[in-house]
Amino acid sequence: MKIKYAMIGFGGIAENRIAKEGFGCDKTRFNGHPLAELVCATDMNASRQKAAKALGLKWANSVDDILADPNIDAVYIATNNASHAELAIRALKAKKHVMVEKPMATNVEDARLMNTLAAQRKLSLTVDHMMVYNGYNQLAHKYIQSGKLGVVNDSCFHMEFLYGATPEEAATWRCNDVNEMGGPIGDVASHCLYMAEFMFDSPVRQVQAVYLPKTLSIKAEDGAYVRFVLKNGLAGSIKVAFSEPRGGLVGTLSNLGYEIYGDKGVLRCYGGLFQLSGRDDEPYGIRLEADYGRDGVKALHPRKMENIYQQIIAKHAQSIISGKPINAEDGYRNLRACRLMHKSAMKGGQPFLVR
Repeated sequence: MKIKYAMIGFGGIAENRIAKEGFGCDKTRFNGHPLAELVCATDMNASRQKAAKALGLKWANSVDDILADPNIDAVYIATNNASHAELAIRALKAKKHVMVEKPMATNVEDARLMNTLAAQRKLSLTVDHMMVYNGYNQLAHKYIQSGKLGVVNDSCFHMEFLYGATPEEAATWRCNDVNEMGGPIGDVASHCLYMAEFMFDSPVRQVQAVYLPKTLSIKAEDGAYVRFVLKNGLAGSIKVAFSEPRGGLVGTLSNLGYEIYGDKGVLRCYGGLFQLSGRDDEPYGIRLEADYGRDGVKALHPRKMENIYQQIIAKHAQSIISGKPINAEDGYRNLRACRLMHKSAMKGGQPFLVR
């Protein structure tokens, strides 16, 4: 049995990451998906029809056509951030299971309603927090839990790069609209935060933040330094920025990672906080290293590396097949924490509890 999905929104990332990789529509690299089948797509830009049909997908003329189709079990929403909640709520009311790109909504009230509707209708709702499925990140999680770093008392998750230096980039929503979750906090600190929760098996309890000095001509913040505390008491930091050149491609991708600090050693990952899965055909080879000082640096490699998008789709599809719906409480908490980071930065770094 395969769960039949339709995609609402078929831009570049939706085509190349979700359709081609996640659902395995690129038959030169993948052989479909074992649990899910993407059968249909739609987009406000009708010119995207050609790209969809090239992958063997049926083209729907409207969202209403998709929601009225009894042969479609679930939808994957990959539209602009501002429309995520509206479309997800419509889909849930039409009794469709939902996967949605991050953020699940742009305000916490809509996010709460989405989870409520999904629970009431016994439907699965998932946000694309895909980085937890990276084989290196999963290995890092196991390594931390093994105790080989000793007592962990600090961590840093960071995604710093240059975006917004040109007029074209500065005009995009990522640099222009904080309310649509643009800016480094909404766009990438969100990834760092759910990864911290994953690494330490604990939800965020408190955040505080300050903005970086302004060097870019963008409406959103240039970057931020964030301190977080998890429910289990562990504290750490997040560093995000659109204002850091980082040399070039290698410097940029290697900087998308984290450090986990124990009293016996340090775990460092280079390239693990991105859209990469660890495949040989990707532009950067992810590295994971355990540093024990004079006792040496140990390179760590996962035994098996699955595509991160295929894995999150598999989790959603399996929940439907098994009749055990999953919710998106992590997406709600993530959105609320990012909103509170902004509030904290505007109040001089004041800490706020994430409820």
